This record gives sequence, C-alpha cells and structure tokens, in this order.
Amino acid sequence: MSKDKVQIFDTTLRDGEQVPGCKLGTEQKLIIAERLELLGVDVIEAGFPVSSPGDFKSVSEIAKLVKNVTVCGLTRAVKKDIEVAAEALKYAKRPRIHTGIGTSASHIKYKFNSNKEAIIERAVEAVKYAKTFVEDVEFYAEDAGRTDNEFLARICEELIKVGVTVLNIPDTTGYCLPEQYGAKIKYLRENVKGIHKATLSCHCHNDLGLATANSIAGVVNGARQIECTINGIGERAGNTSLEEVVMVMRQHPTLGLDTDINSKLLFDTSKMVSETMGMMVQPNKAIVGANAFAHSSGIHQDGVIKNRETYEIIDPADVGVTESSIVLTARSGRAALAYRAKLVGYELTKIQLDAVYQEFLKFADSKKEVLDKDIDTIIAATDPTIQKVAP
Repeated sequence: MSKDKVQIFDTTLRDGEQVPGCKLGTEQKLIIAERLELLGVDVIEAGFPVSSPGDFKSVSEIAKLVKNVTVCGLTRAVKKDIEVAAEALKYAKRPRIHTGIGTSASHIKYKFNSNKEAIIERAVEAVKYAKTFVEDVEFYAEDAGRTDNEFLARICEELIKVGVTVLNIPDTTGYCLPEQYGAKIKYLRENVKGIHKATLSCHCHNDLGLATANSIAGVVNGARQIECTINGIGERAGNTSLEEVVMVMRQHPTLGLDTDINSKLLFDTSKMVSETMGMMVQPNKAIVGANAFAHSSGIHQDGVIKNRETYEIIDPADVGVTESSIVLTARSGRAALAYRAKLVGYELTKIQLDAVYQEFLKFADSKKEVLDKDIDTIIAATDPTIQKVAP
C-alpha cells in the first residue's frame, strides 16, 4: 500500500523554547538542529529573528549549518519582521518565511481593534512582501481553531492567489475537539479554490490534552504537514508531540500516512532535548517516558514475558529503547520475580520460587521498587543455600 508523506515541521527551537526557563544559547540550538536534521524532520523552525539579537544569530547559524532541511523563521505580518527574517535566512539552502496574523473574532476585535477586510488585506500584503525575499512562504492564521470556517476559507483563498505555499491552521488555544478540527481541515479542502496549490498544516496546542489527536484528525482530513516539538514542549500545556504523531501514523498503516522520521532516534533525541533544556520528561509520557515500556502489574508482566505483544503495541527497539522493563513491586507476580532473578544469576526451582516469593512480598510491601541488589537479600533471607549460577 503506497502512503502519502506527512511533512514534519519541528518547532522545538521556537515554540518549544518559549517555555519559561528553557532559553537556549546558539551553540545549544545548533546541536539540537543537527540532531533534528539527522532525525529526518522536513522543516526546522529555528526562531523568531526580530525578537532578539540572540534569536537572529541562532536562525542565521542554523541556516548555515543544515543542508537537507528547510529552515524557517517566524514573523508577524509586519514588514520589519519579514525583512529581518529574510536577512537571517539568507544563508539557508531551503529558506522559508512563516508569517501570519490572528483571524478569530476575538483576535480581530481585542488584539487588533480591526475588521475582517483589514485583516485579509494585511495577510495578503505580508505574504506578497515575504515572496519578494523567498519562494517558500507559510502563513499562520492564529487562533484558527476558533475562527469561523467561512472567513478562514476566504482568507486562505486570497493567500493562494498571491502564492502562499503552506497554510497553517493553528488551534492556538488547544480548544478544538478532534472531530471539530478534522472538519475544519476538510471544509478548507472542499471550499477553498486552488487549495491543491498549498499544503495545509496542523499546529495544535495541548491545553485540553488533544494536540496529538487533533493533528491526526487534521492529516486524516487532508493536511500534509504537522507542526510539533520533541517531548511536546511548548507554550502553556505544550505543543503536539513529534514522537507521538510519528508513531501513531506508523502503528496505524491503514491511515495510508507516514513520515521520513528515523524512529530509532526518538528516545535519544528526547533525552538530548530534555537535558539541554532542563525539562524533565514525565515518566508516563507516551513513547519516550521512563515508564512507556515498563511493567509492574503481575498480570501484565506475565503476559509480556510470554509474548511482548500482549501488552506492547510498539517494539521498544523501534523508538530506540533497548528493551522492555519488568519492574518488581508488591503488585508483581512469580513470573516477574523468576525472570528478574534469572537475569541476576539465579535459576530457581518451583519450590524455591514459591518460598522466595513469600519473602519477596514482605520485602516489597516496604519499598516502592525492588532492585537487583535486593533480590540477593531476599534469596539469602529465604534460603542461604541457593547460589547464583551465571548472570
């Protein structure tokens, strides 16, 4: 079955870096950018050049460094922003200017004190101006998630007329339900004249925990770019998680969608970003969390030991994790204890295991987790004659 490619637009270095306390220096950004290129992303949003001299320098240096990835600079629909972004991107082999403006009724009234016609005019002028510097121009309709579909279609159609290459439909506040966001993309696909000339892009925030679901709903309904970050970092509750959308598409081949991401680098890339930014990955984070392939329930452990696929839909090796983890707790069963004991060098008979298991339960009730060194203590307390054979 042939698959449609979904482009991965990584904004770890722009939207991801907007998290308080996650500011990166240029050298750190270069290291991450190099890894993102190796990972296989299609676009790196390197920063917001006009925002500070440091951001300008970072975008410029990343533009010089990467060879096979589009380098993107963010701007507002302001001529000065666009000029500065173009200057920062002048060394890029594949430059893209990402410009835009708010389109929801709330943004038009309260943020811009404007009206729909004036917003369309500003959007068109921004794209036309950006096109004088680079061929590849993306437009973001900020707060598109809460923008009336008919008006959104109007503005998209006008931008296609002036050569926009990517139309970003952000759920800026993370408000949409998946069916609403998917329907919005579908509406644009069906109602915007010339829509085939531009790529529809999903940029979803996670305020209600729906960023991944909304992005998948978007590509199922015709979008062909997802804007995301490593570990889902970003403003407030974060952005769409790169590793999640990549693996959703890969684990569901019937969607007919895939990316160029080398998934075996996901775990190491997650660790690199986490350590560089000082942002801990929550243990229960999908795909890359410490517990993503850890099993502590006896029923689950017994199943995984017999056949990994009983409780794991992803092979850990596919995302760069060495192996599944059988964690010993008071909820663990005999199979898990025997498995872990064998790993440290004990071949227990059924009678020995029954006895050791009773001692294990008493020990485990007083600890959150039983470690390898504790197994020696438990076995010695049960029967000192039991010896290790070979680890």
